Amino acid sequence: MADPVRTAAVRAVIIVAVTLTQAMIAFLGTLAGTWLAFPAVICTVASTVVATWAVLDVWVTRQVWVQRYGVQSQPSSTARQLRRERRAAQEERRAGGAAV
Repeated sequence: MADPVRTAAVRAVIIVAVTLTQAMIAFLGTLAGTWLAFPAVICTVASTVVATWAVLDVWVTRQVWVQRYGVQSQPSSTARQLRRERRAAQEERRAGGAAV
């Protein structure tokens, strides 16, 4: 994952975690009937909007990064295995050629 995308994702996770905590406080405050319940619900609604924006920011940042820099491919395990086999075959050829 690219650095800007990772930064956006970390930010989104923190914001979503705070929003869920606020939602739990609002819910428990409502059940208890405290005066803090109404402001907590209002803050939770605002935080939900911000959390939605943060999650969309991750998606948009990822799309922009892919458009600018393209897909950065990394070798799969299959490619690594083929490379190991080629390297072993080369070493075997070198060892066989040196002995003759």
